[in-house]
Amino acid sequence: MEDSLLKSPAEIVDENIDRGKSKANLPTIKTILQGVLAGIFIGMGAQASSVAAHSVANVGLSRTIAGCVFPIGLMMIVFLGGELFTGNTMIAAAAFEKKATWYQYARNLTIIFFSNFLGAFIIVALTSLSGQWNYTEGLLGAYTIKVAYGKTGLDFVTAFSSGILCNLFVCVAVLMAVAAKDAAGKIFGVFFPIFAFVVSGFEHCVANMYYIPAGLLAKLNPKYLEKAEEAYGLT
Repeated sequence: MEDSLLKSPAEIVDENIDRGKSKANLPTIKTILQGVLAGIFIGMGAQASSVAAHSVANVGLSRTIAGCVFPIGLMMIVFLGGELFTGNTMIAAAAFEKKATWYQYARNLTIIFFSNFLGAFIIVALTSLSGQWNYTEGLLGAYTIKVAYGKTGLDFVTAFSSGILCNLFVCVAVLMAVAAKDAAGKIFGVFFPIFAFVVSGFEHCVANMYYIPAGLLAKLNPKYLEKAEEAYGLT
């Protein structure tokens, strides 16, 4: 009789706790490097989703297209490694089971947060230098400004609530990837929850480490500002 392609819920929980213990005990330099790598991967997914969606006027369709592309970031982390702030919040399970300390939990999240930002900013800089934002006569640059403007305009309660909802999907995606024993299962396990959070318009803090600095950098270009005013009424 063939083994199941999926782990049981109990196995998923146990593995998540063991993974949390391992993450909490990573050496500092490895934690930083893995955090930078994850930020790079999420930044790559974010910029690609912007390219895919920037010229689509319908909001629902635009988010659907972006949602089909953005999950590549987490897929790369699942298959190639990396420590992501949003997924590492689940180290709390190991802390509750006393397999990690709350100090280790806070330390890990702090290091990973800033390391993710560094990784995402590397992609911001490289994307800017690549000339990608010139696509569609500068409309992609204008769209990049628009996205950053919308995100920084959220009030605290809206942003915080949206972040929680986003992270529910992210944690489910990570657990579903853990549940699958084969590559295809892991891909589908990641894709659908991440697709759903992008379509829903929820806020991912690490993705925003790309989107907001990208918008700040894009607005330094007069061509993109002019296009943003023309296309979106932004000044």
